Amino acid sequence: MTDRREFLAQVALSSCALVIGLRPSRGAVRVVTPADPWAAGDWIAIDGDRTILTIGKQEMGQGARTALAMILADELDADWASIELVQAQPGPRYTDLNTGGSWGVGGSWRPLRQAGAAARAMLVSAAAARWGVDASACRTERSTVIHDATGRRLRYRELTADAARLTVPARAPFKAIADLRIVGTRVRRMDTPRIVTGAVTYGIDVRVPGMLHASIVRPPAPGATVKRVDPTVARRVAGVHSVTTISRGVAVVADSTWAALKGREALTVEWSTGAGAAFDSATHWRALEAAADQPGFVTRSDGDPRAAAAARTLQATYRYPFQVHAQMEPMNCIAHVHDGRCELWAPTQAPNRVQEQVATLLGVARDRVSVTPTLIGGGFGRRLSADYALEAAELSRAIGAPVQVLWTRSDDMRHGHFQMAALHVMSAGLDSAGRPVVWRHKKVSSLHNLSGPPTAEELKNPADFYRDSSWGVYDIPYAIPAIETSYVPVSVPVSIGPWRSVYSPSSTMARECFLDELAVAAGKDPIDYRFTMLGEPDVIRAGSLTIQRSRLRRVLELARAKSGWDTKPAAGHARGVACNVYDGDTYLAYVVDVSLRPSPAGGQLPFIVHRVVCAIDCGIIVNPLGVEQQVEGGVAWALSSMKTEITFRAGRAEQASWAGYPVLRLDEMPAVETHMVPSHGEQPYGVGEPPVPPLVPAVLNALFALTGRRIRQLPVRVDDLRAGRG
Repeated sequence: MTDRREFLAQVALSSCALVIGLRPSRGAVRVVTPADPWAAGDWIAIDGDRTILTIGKQEMGQGARTALAMILADELDADWASIELVQAQPGPRYTDLNTGGSWGVGGSWRPLRQAGAAARAMLVSAAAARWGVDASACRTERSTVIHDATGRRLRYRELTADAARLTVPARAPFKAIADLRIVGTRVRRMDTPRIVTGAVTYGIDVRVPGMLHASIVRPPAPGATVKRVDPTVARRVAGVHSVTTISRGVAVVADSTWAALKGREALTVEWSTGAGAAFDSATHWRALEAAADQPGFVTRSDGDPRAAAAARTLQATYRYPFQVHAQMEPMNCIAHVHDGRCELWAPTQAPNRVQEQVATLLGVARDRVSVTPTLIGGGFGRRLSADYALEAAELSRAIGAPVQVLWTRSDDMRHGHFQMAALHVMSAGLDSAGRPVVWRHKKVSSLHNLSGPPTAEELKNPADFYRDSSWGVYDIPYAIPAIETSYVPVSVPVSIGPWRSVYSPSSTMARECFLDELAVAAGKDPIDYRFTMLGEPDVIRAGSLTIQRSRLRRVLELARAKSGWDTKPAAGHARGVACNVYDGDTYLAYVVDVSLRPSPAGGQLPFIVHRVVCAIDCGIIVNPLGVEQQVEGGVAWALSSMKTEITFRAGRAEQASWAGYPVLRLDEMPAVETHMVPSHGEQPYGVGEPPVPPLVPAVLNALFALTGRRIRQLPVRVDDLRAGRG
């Protein structure tokens, strides 16, 4: 435990009872109890030459901790070498620690700058008072207040006692963007050395005194319930303590993970059939096709499609399969229910949601549930739910001991929530010059059902509600006289939930590939064709989103120039392009260079992506190195999706490991060049999700240019490149 001297100065917007801290070596996990000599919260603490920053978003490999620390340290004008981090936990004033939607940095930009500016102003005021000068005559630099007129200097550590007596300013002035010295520079992630050496603690690594281990046998199909359990053989396994039925299955509890897994293998469980036992992929695709004949809920209507004069009409249907997260670290959580409270240790993207739902499950006040977030070995939206924490809490209550519930790889593949399968029905009318005058795009898919079916309140305005499930459909950025987009929901018994870039991947694939089809039909260069539709008006509204066409044009121009689009590709190669505006914020264009793989081995893509050129406008760039890494990760994620799918039979996912769900291999990763457009905006925008959606259509468009065969369905197989599929 730390003492009060470690928190001589605290400035922030929020506070909590416990946080997970990093020792001066920037990495080892410990529990910190903040004191309150400077009673202004917990974003910033100064202890001697150490500047301790509290981070309110979860780290899962995206570099959030480094980027947020850069923002806070820059506004505070702290010496970067002095920075140490602590991780916030849910509490009365830490109420929004959830990390998702590609909004961790953008949503934290202003609050962190406010905290840093307030602390800096207080330190300057303390120095000015000591010197008897006006605060405006002082400046700060690397944890030091300086009075240039006299050359006097005071380190922050010398001012904390005086600053602690001051009132936190409600509105301290921010630095000018041009004066930021850390933001915009290439900064390596603070915890990388400890991650690559295995010195950090992920959820799966946590151990608490007296902890038991559990593995859960889950229903074979949605809606199945336990009819009978025979624990006889399982209890004979060395190390097995008990077999306990909970609401989500039957848990084998043991003194080690190995014993729990072996006991699970020996357990006999008889299940009821379950309402979802008849669900299978082939039947679902037929249901989507039948639903496509329905009119759907109109999510955008511009002009009058019936009045537009089209010389010819093109139509196409695109299909996108179910996908799963396949993150490296399987789901896990430690829970200890005791004395009317619950302690949780979890690699979660949503600590506040976990706290709330576990409190509801146990029937206790929220403040009786503590959540210690750990490093996350891959999130991608899967850890926005709380199911694994609810299992652990329920089981701990039942057995009266702390327990770690650890999912197997098969559990992760078959019992998580899935990216929905989607059908996209496209239609466009072209004028005599080959330019679209009518555009219709209907999306047929399933809604997220982690929170249950839509409520009556949500469906009061169904167009608005269903529009949110149609990113990439209704927010088409192109100028077309008549646009009609619609959405048709089709229910499924399996869980559908957030997956990296959420609703956009299938929609953007269909839109950008179909636009390429129109360009080919018109005999136009695909980039030039897009340029003709990115003119006036420059700024448009699509639902609640604002889209600036000149920003999209700018990234397309940059991608064109950097890729050598106007030069001839190498023999046996072809290029493709696609672009997107993600959630009205981040603008991105890809140009890719592909060739066919002569002899693909099992699990390999049947083509090679040699080079990916990305141009991105993501607002103010906090860490260029982090942007590059996120783009590279998005490219790998999207390419993986071109060879993976989840299929269902008898209500159960057929894929149970990476053998059946072959994510991208190291030798399949292309060279990726990321070119950032300098932005004059007021804040950074998301980079975690935006790189995913346009990559797949760029590759499919390149494959068409290479083979003359249009692929309208994932995954891409060898036969598709021989005969085409659509």
